[in-house]
Amino acid sequence: MKPGDFPAWGVDWAWGVPIIIVTVIFHAYFLGLVNRDITLRLKRTVASRFTFVSVFVIGGTALAATMLHGFEAFGWAIAYRLLNTKMDFKSAMLYSMSAITSYGHANLYLEPRWQMMGTLEALDGWIVFGLTTAFLFAVIQRAWLHSHLPDERG
Repeated sequence: MKPGDFPAWGVDWAWGVPIIIVTVIFHAYFLGLVNRDITLRLKRTVASRFTFVSVFVIGGTALAATMLHGFEAFGWAIAYRLLNTKMDFKSAMLYSMSAITSYGHANLYLEPRWQMMGTLEALDGWIVFGLTTAFLFAVIQRAWLHSHLPDERG
């Protein structure tokens, strides 16, 4: 393979790295907002076994995280459309969800000149899914501890 055979990936990096940075900052900020809401909900409830509030907090957190990841994939899909990757929006969204989750089984491919962009999206997915996993673990721990504290009333 000759050096000229390698695709020029500079544009992929120029687009991909800022999107990763924005996505991670947005993700961390959103998780912070969810954390604040969880803290308020748990403070307002009396600890007693594994309460409905604990289940609601864990389920709500999982739902919020799912929506957050979908929104982030939506952002990548918009970038693919803006870069004229020759995908309609539905295909760009499916490709994006496949790339960000590292699922990779959609029968869609980026043109060779944009393939590094898909890899960068997968890297972004690893980062934000790692943040989400740590956050969900912390939420489950807090909900479990809250539901098993001794009742302060008596």
